[in-house]
Amino acid sequence: MFSDFTIRNVMMGAALLGISSGVLGSFAVLRQQSLLGDMLSHAALPGVCLGFLIAGGRQLLPILTGALLIGAVAALMMLLLIRRSRLKTDAALGAALSLFFALGIVLLTFIGNQNNAGQAGLESFLFGQAAAMLPSDVRTMAVITLVAVGIVALFWKELKAMTFDPGFAGSLGFPVLALDMLIIVTIALAVVIGLQLVGVVLMTAMIIAPAAAARQWVDRLGHMVLLAALFGAVSGVTGALISATGRGLATGPVIVICVSVIVMVSLLAAPGRGFVWSWLEARRNRLSLRKGQVLTDLYKLAQRHEDKYYLAELGMVNSYYGFNAERVLRKLENDGLITPIEHMPEENEHWRLTDEGYEQAQRTLSSLGAQP
Repeated sequence: MFSDFTIRNVMMGAALLGISSGVLGSFAVLRQQSLLGDMLSHAALPGVCLGFLIAGGRQLLPILTGALLIGAVAALMMLLLIRRSRLKTDAALGAALSLFFALGIVLLTFIGNQNNAGQAGLESFLFGQAAAMLPSDVRTMAVITLVAVGIVALFWKELKAMTFDPGFAGSLGFPVLALDMLIIVTIALAVVIGLQLVGVVLMTAMIIAPAAAARQWVDRLGHMVLLAALFGAVSGVTGALISATGRGLATGPVIVICVSVIVMVSLLAAPGRGFVWSWLEARRNRLSLRKGQVLTDLYKLAQRHEDKYYLAELGMVNSYYGFNAERVLRKLENDGLITPIEHMPEENEHWRLTDEGYEQAQRTLSSLGAQP
């Protein structure tokens, strides 16, 4: 499989796409501009058509150049709408997306009505056509990836300040508008790289998904960018391999499914943020609260009866709380705070405080400002 010419090209292209998407998409996710990738990917369609018309054929470099330039024009229009009108960011993004995608469809229809044999397969930029990739296409993608990652590395400090606090970045003398445009152009570069592999429609997922998955695992921007690049590359290569082994499986959608699986696993299992982690943490907190409540109530019961080792019957404890407290009592026993006592064979188990439990209950009530 790895010696196959087409599969090798697709795998290398998918890896490059994943790296660039992960690195550049991290800034879109952190700036809460997820729709930006959607707008740029749809705005790239008229650029694809114009690049085809100018080049007179389906050469990748002119097409990608046209997509990048028109994407930059769409981004500039979006920024002007935000700064010069009362439109919010989401409305400006939606307006730019609709206008440029409609223009792209019109141009695509116009090209389709021409008697040009080179137009065959141009519609593949909508959904991607990985099998048509050539070594020259992979080299072009590699150059664009290096340029995009190089821009991020060169302006790392400025982009980081702009991402987290634009006001602070402006106070430091950074050109905020230029940096804003630079971030958008670098994201447009990532979109351009993925047009042939996953297409205009699915490219949004590649911009957002690797970064969204990486955000669940780490707290630092540098770590997030590296992990997002890794997630993007792994999902790209995995998707390419799966599509190669299955008959009739489109590469672009399979890659998107793979990166979506990574996002789902991250949302479920990431320590500190995952749903499973949150559920376990909430469960531990409930148990800890119940343990403290039962311990202090046993202490108050002993105080009321003026007996430090007063025996509390399990059925009475269950009735008082309205739930089966045996699990909580067992946890307190494991902590050495209470001990079980066999009282009468016909009755349920009884429990009493240990000396350590008695003292801890006193400290707990004192810290809460209650009278021991």
